[in-house]
Amino acid sequence: MSHLRTHLRTHRTTGDRGPRRLRGLRRRDRSALIAVSLTAMSLTASGCVVVHGEREVLPTTTRAEAAKALRQFTDAYNKADKAYDSSLDADYTTGALADIDSARLKAGHVNSPGGNSGHSPLEFDDVTYTIPKKAGWPRWFVADAHGNKGGDERWLLVFTRNSLSAPFQVAYLTLVAPGDVPKFTTDKDGWAEAVPANSAQLAASPADLGQDYATYLKSGGTVFADGPHTSGWRTDRKKSTKPGLATQYIDEPLTGGDYAPLALRTADGGAMVFFTTRYYAKQTAAAGTSVPTPNQDVKALTKGEIKQSLTMQFVSNQVALDPAGTGKVSILGRIQGLTSAQGS
Repeated sequence: MSHLRTHLRTHRTTGDRGPRRLRGLRRRDRSALIAVSLTAMSLTASGCVVVHGEREVLPTTTRAEAAKALRQFTDAYNKADKAYDSSLDADYTTGALADIDSARLKAGHVNSPGGNSGHSPLEFDDVTYTIPKKAGWPRWFVADAHGNKGGDERWLLVFTRNSLSAPFQVAYLTLVAPGDVPKFTTDKDGWAEAVPANSAQLAASPADLGQDYATYLKSGGTVFADGPHTSGWRTDRKKSTKPGLATQYIDEPLTGGDYAPLALRTADGGAMVFFTTRYYAKQTAAAGTSVPTPNQDVKALTKGEIKQSLTMQFVSNQVALDPAGTGKVSILGRIQGLTSAQGS
């Protein structure tokens, strides 16, 4: 949708123009302003993002534009996956997904320069769009879809953009069990509510969840409920250290720019929060032993020779339920990807 622009002209009067001429100009100017105002009101009522989106609380997009964004992403993703060429979907991914997807495609290209012989197109159906009303940038929304991959799990894709001239890009992509997708607070027109990242009304501030998660994975704590992505993952990490092979982990939050956490108000007053972390896993072999041989995809992303150690860097995006008031945060889903590795 193109920008709505109002051109206001200042009319000068000279001594040879009488009062009737001046009144005619004023009436015409007033009519033009009224017409522009009515047009703006009509566009706003239809759900379009129009003038002064930086200040006005408006839906972040229309449902038709959201559906178009999903189609554009899916088409680009399939082209990139078939060719193992990250340039083909670079305009439609950002943040955590861009890091994970581009590294996957890079490894695929190294191992199969001719493209992905096993490519099968990703397809979505049964899509629900949750579009919040908010002021300022970024403008974003969530698509909840069934995919032809991943069984019955629901695909949650968060689309975001920072200007009207830019396409919507997917920053977060996670898979969750069908029954785990919550109901959201909506107004009479069906628009959802975005929760500020610094909200103090939740068990944990969305802005702090990345650091809270990094701290929990290192030391435990009471912020998160038990589950496969919390207590289960801590247990798995402890098992990764074996006789002759030590594994160390370092976790850190990613919160700036397109990695910023995004939250939607749920019907129970809490929030569903998307957030990003990065972690390093370093495997060090004892003297006389060696690091296990990594698979082809890891090798494709590894710099240096693997002698006694291998340090791998991962980006992980999570979706969590953050209750109102007090309680524990539940991690509903998590997708991670290796983005680089270093041998030494």
